[in-house]
Amino acid sequence: MIKRDKYLNQLINSQNNGFPKVITGIRRCGKSFLLKEIFREYLLSKNVPENRIIILELDDDQNARYRDPLELGTYIRAKCADRDTYYVFIDEIQKVYSIVNPNLTGGVHVLAGAKDSETISFVDVVLGLSREKNIDLYVTGSNSKMLSSDIVTEFRDKATNINLSPLSFEEYHGYIGGSPTDSIYTYMQFGGMPLAVLKIEDERKEYLKNLFFTTYFSDIVERNQLNKGEALDELCNIISSSTGSLLNAEKIANTFASVRHEKIDKATVEKYIGYFKDAFLIREAKRYDLKGRKEIGALRKYYFCDTGLRNARLNFAFPDEGQMLENIVYNELCYHGYSVNVGAFDTVEKDANHKSIRKNNEVDFYATNGRRAYYIQVTADISNADTRDREIRPYLKLNDQIKKVLVINKPISETYDENGFTIIGIADFLLRFIK
Repeated sequence: MIKRDKYLNQLINSQNNGFPKVITGIRRCGKSFLLKEIFREYLLSKNVPENRIIILELDDDQNARYRDPLELGTYIRAKCADRDTYYVFIDEIQKVYSIVNPNLTGGVHVLAGAKDSETISFVDVVLGLSREKNIDLYVTGSNSKMLSSDIVTEFRDKATNINLSPLSFEEYHGYIGGSPTDSIYTYMQFGGMPLAVLKIEDERKEYLKNLFFTTYFSDIVERNQLNKGEALDELCNIISSSTGSLLNAEKIANTFASVRHEKIDKATVEKYIGYFKDAFLIREAKRYDLKGRKEIGALRKYYFCDTGLRNARLNFAFPDEGQMLENIVYNELCYHGYSVNVGAFDTVEKDANHKSIRKNNEVDFYATNGRRAYYIQVTADISNADTRDREIRPYLKLNDQIKKVLVINKPISETYDENGFTIIGIADFLLRFIK
């Protein structure tokens, strides 16, 4: 069994705390397995009777009637009618639709429209069930409907939120074993989607490609009621091939026009990027002024939640090692609780004519976690002098005490260069340094 100890411990620590546990994340990243297998096994090992664990899968057509919030509440309460403690797992809670308050419709359950205000939603049923003294409630959800600003406001201080990612490198390596150097190579190529990890190489490729198109892409088109997905498809290709590059809506719109010879407005680009973020496929890293200490500008970097999915989008053709390493480092920093930005700062320098010019400088990541703060540059190799000089150049211009780290794809442990900058291999960085 693949271990998900970080998330298991979060569940254990929040057990019976009086709040619903809301588990979110991209589809197929292991939310259901975490609850129905790993956490269930833990409860059974602590002598919780099996009949006190209630599991309801709302993406099963046999349970379609419980997508009505009031039907769902009635069903769960009936199952937990005595005074014993019940552990209730509701899978894919976002399947619960909103209805108009039946007191206003003569008792008839009417699907709520966007303009209806007196409604009953999955938020109401989750909060209502969690107030039952003998119910410890756990729910999963696969899209940003679970994390929209309105939902977060309604759940604030009333729920324990747990966001699940695909397998971290530590989880991946812990399962497959062997050399960390070999593990990082396959992890870069195929990522950490749990079911992909269990397959052989050729099956992994087909699984990931099919998963992207038939699950994620189709979900986005259907959920957002798009008539066709061609523009969305091309936009996804642009983001996939530009992982780790600074982008904004205007730059993407221009690239789209050059590739497809069609115009697309910035508002549509921003909307489509929002769809990918809503599905948890991508996350954005904003630019941060390292000297002014504030977020700046409209440029962003976009990273996929999983490198295997990103590579599948590009049909595993000529994967860029540097892009994949940068994507992995970003994901792992987020996994370990760091706030991550793209570092940026300006310097005034002399050109060839000794004229003062303003120059923009960039650091791949500025990562903070409590009192820990790092500048991080990520590169495949620094054996080439020009590459090494390019990577450390921003560090030489930053006159502060924040630790400066250079992560490379080599099997080396932490060391230091003549400037005191940390040089570390990717495996040591992921398995030890940032923990």
